[in-house]
Amino acid sequence: MHIRTAFPHETFREDVRIPLPDGTELYARIWRPYGTEPVPALLEYLPYRLSDWTAPRDAQRHPWYAGHGYASVRVDVRGHGNSEGLPTDEYSETELADGLAVIEWLAAQPWCTGNVGMFGISWGGFNSLQLAARAPLALKAIVTVCSADDRYDNDVHYMGGSVLAVDMHAWAATMLAFASRPPDPAHVGDVWRERWLERLNALDPLIHTWLAHQSRDAYWQHGSACEDYSAIKAAVLAVGGWHDPYRDTVLRLVEHLDSPVRGIIGPWSHQYPDRGLPPGPGIGFLQETLRWWDRWLKPDAERPAGQRDVMDEPLLRAWISESHPPATVYPELPGRWVGDASWPSPRVTPTAYPLPGEQPRPVRSPQHTGVDAGRFFPFGNDADLPPDQREEDGRSVCFDLPELTEATEILGRPRVRLRLTSQARRGQVIARLCDVAPDGSSTLVTRGVLNLLARHGRDRAVEWEPGATEDITFELNGIGHTFPPGHRIRLALSSAYWPWIWPHPEADGWTVDPAGSALELPVRGEGSDGPPVTFGPPEQAAPLGVEFPQAAEERPERRVVRDVATGEWTLEVDPRYGGTRVYPDGLEFTEDALETYRITSDDPTSARTRSTWSVRLHRPDTGWDARIATVSEISADADAFHTRNEVVCHDGDEEVFRRTWERSIPRTAG
Repeated sequence: MHIRTAFPHETFREDVRIPLPDGTELYARIWRPYGTEPVPALLEYLPYRLSDWTAPRDAQRHPWYAGHGYASVRVDVRGHGNSEGLPTDEYSETELADGLAVIEWLAAQPWCTGNVGMFGISWGGFNSLQLAARAPLALKAIVTVCSADDRYDNDVHYMGGSVLAVDMHAWAATMLAFASRPPDPAHVGDVWRERWLERLNALDPLIHTWLAHQSRDAYWQHGSACEDYSAIKAAVLAVGGWHDPYRDTVLRLVEHLDSPVRGIIGPWSHQYPDRGLPPGPGIGFLQETLRWWDRWLKPDAERPAGQRDVMDEPLLRAWISESHPPATVYPELPGRWVGDASWPSPRVTPTAYPLPGEQPRPVRSPQHTGVDAGRFFPFGNDADLPPDQREEDGRSVCFDLPELTEATEILGRPRVRLRLTSQARRGQVIARLCDVAPDGSSTLVTRGVLNLLARHGRDRAVEWEPGATEDITFELNGIGHTFPPGHRIRLALSSAYWPWIWPHPEADGWTVDPAGSALELPVRGEGSDGPPVTFGPPEQAAPLGVEFPQAAEERPERRVVRDVATGEWTLEVDPRYGGTRVYPDGLEFTEDALETYRITSDDPTSARTRSTWSVRLHRPDTGWDARIATVSEISADADAFHTRNEVVCHDGDEEVFRRTWERSIPRTAG
């Protein structure tokens, strides 16, 4: 990592409050060049507290953009951080209307040329796409990283029409803890406690809303850019990683957008690709985005000598990994960059492989199938990625293709076509694509899920007629991978995948007929890739200088416990959100979280989840000491999901808030 300290422009930082039409003020931090000449503005708009939680990350990139002639602006969403107002649902109409007002305010400032760009990762990438779909005149370009264009089928709530238990639960629990954090008196003054209590009294756990919409209805259509790609007029640079759950959005955007678009998919996890977190290799992401901003926000500026126009780059630049042994972390993956001028690419041919075998095979997986799935959101931690899949394969029904005599390279979304017979009205199909080496080790390449209730569309729930046979088809997540000679391609099918997928109450499974089934792979053929795809090395601005005190011995990131007598399996996850950190202004920020997922191998209704969070914000010099503790739980029977959430808050030794929510939500499609 190159830390840059000298830039073309000298810059300064200021904290401001941006007024909204209803009188609410949003807290903002602006880095911009000295001088009187107007510059374009770049906006990152999040609920994650710019004065502490994202401050280290913000310091890496906002000053860097300012040093290259931009006003780079970080804004806290209403009801979060030091912004006024009350928290709302994610990507609510209020959040988007506020975002439009912020863009308009930025464009109208005397230091702004009137041209605005927007960028962000995850939440910030989501609302960048969503605001681009509102087509404000000032918004000329966006960079959306690890984001989704489909809030129902490519977010943290549902997957293939099934309840995504692991992150439906974990993210709802996280946002409950996040929304419970107070404003900082160092930035808002003595009104901090009054505003904190107003926020706390307005809280409603988001899990209530998310579980109330188990099919793809108007709630999920709101904010889903895939509803109308033509609405986006801004130029879009879409970036993702093969180890990020949102990577398929990049493939859809480069296929469907009418506005100028380019896509990059690397080997990365759910991170900016310049942070040096595994798996690498990283790229000079800031330099690449600067080319994008200069092209669309400074249209009259002259390109540096020898620099290609960004629109001369391939439509899609993608990393294709070479085969690698299974591991839960890779500092760097072997592979290469390729470029495709169009997508779908004429180089990629959907190739069907009939499943071997002639007799139907029953699939009735134990309910703990999925304990080796890895983390839904890999962040670059040591236990994020799936380990060797041999145990999972043993809990599944596997179809191995013949040993390869030559390399097979795939790029895109594999697809399965399965002929199923089911005696149950409800069920799920999980398909895993694995790379099996000569020594028998099995590396997960990609996977997909279909809730059989959603087989005729995500917007409806259609029960299976017991005993009926149907052909179903669904896609797996996109991937770039090379299967080498001597290896085998394995399709592993299971009827359970806990804790990723919340099981239906029936556990009867189904039967697959290989004679009517096939695996379809997006095989990338031989030919010229055109000019080599290259990127500069990662570069950032100087770090913020946050200190991490020596912590006590850490517990395991992921621990699986099996009770042999009862058949219960427990997965404990420490998401590693940060521990204790001390900021340059003296703030001590401590947080700890633990997720627990339990199930009994023969009982789908035994599934239950629990998350605990504790957060402390402490300023020793002033005595300010705010503490938050939350507990979130979900269980289910055949008829309903049952949720329980609790928030307890202290100001020093005084308990200032305590509330428990208990809710039962009928099971419809979930």
